[in-house]
Amino acid sequence: MERFMRMALKMAELGRGYVSPNPLVGAVIAQGERIVGVGYHRRYGDKHAEVRALEDAGESARGGTMYVTLEPHNFHGHQPPCTEAIIRAGIKKVIVGELDPNPKVKGRGVRRLKEAGIEVVVGVLREEVRKQNESFFTFHEKGRPFVALKMALSADGRLADTHGHSRWITGPEARRKVHILRSYHDAILVGAGTVRADDPLLTVRLVFTERQPLRVVVSRSGKIPCNARIFSGDVPTLLLSVGNVPCDFPEGVEVERFSGDVWGILKALYRRGITSLLVEGGGEIFTVFLESVVDRIYLFMAPKFLGGKSGPFKKILPVSSPMEFLVEDVEKVGEDVLIHLVPPSKMEREST
Repeated sequence: MERFMRMALKMAELGRGYVSPNPLVGAVIAQGERIVGVGYHRRYGDKHAEVRALEDAGESARGGTMYVTLEPHNFHGHQPPCTEAIIRAGIKKVIVGELDPNPKVKGRGVRRLKEAGIEVVVGVLREEVRKQNESFFTFHEKGRPFVALKMALSADGRLADTHGHSRWITGPEARRKVHILRSYHDAILVGAGTVRADDPLLTVRLVFTERQPLRVVVSRSGKIPCNARIFSGDVPTLLLSVGNVPCDFPEGVEVERFSGDVWGILKALYRRGITSLLVEGGGEIFTVFLESVVDRIYLFMAPKFLGGKSGPFKKILPVSSPMEFLVEDVEKVGEDVLIHLVPPSKMEREST
């Protein structure tokens, strides 16, 4: 079972950056040990993995076993129910990685297949499936977007030099990696201070993408540069402000008042169907998210020393009680190093 499910997981990964807010899903159809069909969800609104695998298998699907990473859906959305396609194709057995957390689906797809006389097994490589779709599960189970922080630091832990300049701490390969990460998320967020200091575009440019993430700027004072590049209107942009904003923005830039805290930000994004958020700075924004909620940190470390006091966390904690994260992975990206950090609770859950 695991061999074919791992293949389905690899197929599902091919849709990353294209399917959100839908989940990544892969499917494999086998007759005994022989694979007769494969498929994955390629982009939002397109055919689902199960249907593509059935089309690939043709008549060879009849009497076979389908391995699918996530529970097949049983309602009419952008696509008709996958459960009905599976039943019509004569699939004998369905191996499911994990139940779909969407209330419209959870358990109903499996129930429909069983009612049709199909044998169903649930839970094969469950944790791998949940990790692959961590944004989707967070959105539906916790009622908020998945929150990732992207930090680029010098070897002595500085976000910027003594003049406040942060371009470019990391090298070109790391910057390309950041654009890949941007393409994987539904929204990118910075504080008004970063807009004033760096005038960033916050778009995906160095890699191909079929959509641009929502750009989000957070301001507590409402004092922002009205002519900043991020407010050009060419890419959907959301300004969340506590105070009044004295700007006349073009179409494509939306202004919304919010409560001023992290949960106000997440509520506003959840209402818009944002399943994943990449927070890119600056120090004040990093601090409030670190103190409130963070699911993953992408920590880029450059082999440079800048000196000064510009760090990513604006509070001083004693060494006896630091804010701790666990290293999930480390990779070399050009001349820099990318460290993947996760909260201890996440690693504990995955190890159980």
